Amino acid sequence: MLMLLSSEVGNLLLLAVVSHFGAQLHRPKLIAAGCLLMGVGALLTGLTHFFMGRYKYDSIFQVPQNTSMNIRACMDPLEAEENQIEPSLDHNKDCVRESGSNMWIYVFLGNALRGVGESPVTPLGISYIDDFAKAENSPFYIACLQTITLLGPMFGFLLGSFCAKLYVDIGYVDMDSVAITPKDARWVGAWWMGFLVSSFLLLISSIPFWCLPRSLPKQEDQKGKSTPTHVTSDQTAEALSSNQDLKLTEIAKEFLPSLKRLLGTPAYFLLLIGSILKFNSFIGLFTFKAKYIEQQFGQSASRANFLIGVLNLPAVAMGIFLGGLLMRRYKLSVVSGAQLSFATSFMGYLLLLLQFGTKCDNIPIAGLTVSYNGTKTVSYNEEMLFSECNRDCSCSAEEWDPVCSGSGITYISPCMAGCLTSSGHGKHTAFHNCSCVSASFPVGSTTSVRMGQCPHAKDCSRSFTSYMAVSVLSSFISALGATPGYMVIIRCISPDLKSLALGIQALVTRTLGGIPAPVYFGALIDSTCLK
Repeated sequence: MLMLLSSEVGNLLLLAVVSHFGAQLHRPKLIAAGCLLMGVGALLTGLTHFFMGRYKYDSIFQVPQNTSMNIRACMDPLEAEENQIEPSLDHNKDCVRESGSNMWIYVFLGNALRGVGESPVTPLGISYIDDFAKAENSPFYIACLQTITLLGPMFGFLLGSFCAKLYVDIGYVDMDSVAITPKDARWVGAWWMGFLVSSFLLLISSIPFWCLPRSLPKQEDQKGKSTPTHVTSDQTAEALSSNQDLKLTEIAKEFLPSLKRLLGTPAYFLLLIGSILKFNSFIGLFTFKAKYIEQQFGQSASRANFLIGVLNLPAVAMGIFLGGLLMRRYKLSVVSGAQLSFATSFMGYLLLLLQFGTKCDNIPIAGLTVSYNGTKTVSYNEEMLFSECNRDCSCSAEEWDPVCSGSGITYISPCMAGCLTSSGHGKHTAFHNCSCVSASFPVGSTTSVRMGQCPHAKDCSRSFTSYMAVSVLSSFISALGATPGYMVIIRCISPDLKSLALGIQALVTRTLGGIPAPVYFGALIDSTCLK
């Protein structure tokens, strides 16, 4: 959680200051410097992988590499001690030493740098566009900008989907020796690869911003008639440059009065409260949506990220674009824009209520969601994890090494299934003569299990399809009001407070939404865990 919040902390430290001072300085160059910092931060985060040891997932047994040596999971206590099924004391010490690595400091610094670099992009970029665009065209341009901005998360989800399929230490370990699959909760994908790719793209994207002028010619208000205050970009740049040194101290002195004026605007203050509430729900959904899809519907992390990237985000992009188009086509006023934003948000939340009806039953896990004979039960008692069939196997209730039987029941480990022999190696290992499996099977049926957790029932795929359909529709309708809502914030305050207004909105929503939302949403989700 500390790593997730580090980028928010870096962003919040400079957001208000950059928004206030940046409006009077060279905005494109500040944005370019921000992109450069984000690229360096992403590079620093990704490089930490190469200075850490190899990833070792928890397992109560070691599967031999490239061999079919027999493994007996169920052993009596004396035999288990001799064969060292439980991790040794030395191994535990190694784990403690590895968990105390200082690499997290570099990850924290990298994320903080990304947060600092992000601070000038939105408030200065949008105010730069709005200052030099015709009033009726500004919503359309901002909608186009926000639509294109969503290409970043869309590309990120698709890249994350690809990286999640690759093992974290790919190229350094023999993949045949890895006994887990991407659907296993212990699987860690090649997370570092995405940071290196995004670092390269950020560094490249900073180059064009260095070439943009400090100001642009103001668009014509009517055909053939330019604004009376029209000046060329060179003239504007000269005027601003000549007064820059003199105004820096004045700008600093004007910060608190400007902030007081801004927060004293009733419309802006109410919109700020609404943004905080909306951002809380958005961050909670965005942070845990992929994990929810993975756990509730049995999808892999790779597939969950892929579906969000190709379904949800294009719907949001289309909604934002059409929202800006509607404002331009019908020339909506500030009041009409606020009404449209409220109506679409309300309809989007009502649609989300339908998702309560799209869920899958818990996977049958022996001793946890069902008994060992297959009857439905939910247990919160650790003793219920054991049965007569595995009582003498010296199994650990703390280890998660799932295996799946032919009946669709998942066992916490081969030991808990009472397995005596095995065949195969790596992720293709199978365990046989499992006494607990025979307890829930008809006489004469197979008593073997295979590595990995059992999939959800077939009817779960229909529920998942309904869930994604409601999610996409809700995302589209909610996004329709994004651009009108944004324009209401810009139009309800004085033009000279525009950059500060956008910066304060980002600062407050991130502070009261971006930071606490993952914490309390995560706590609520953790409280629903069965074990």
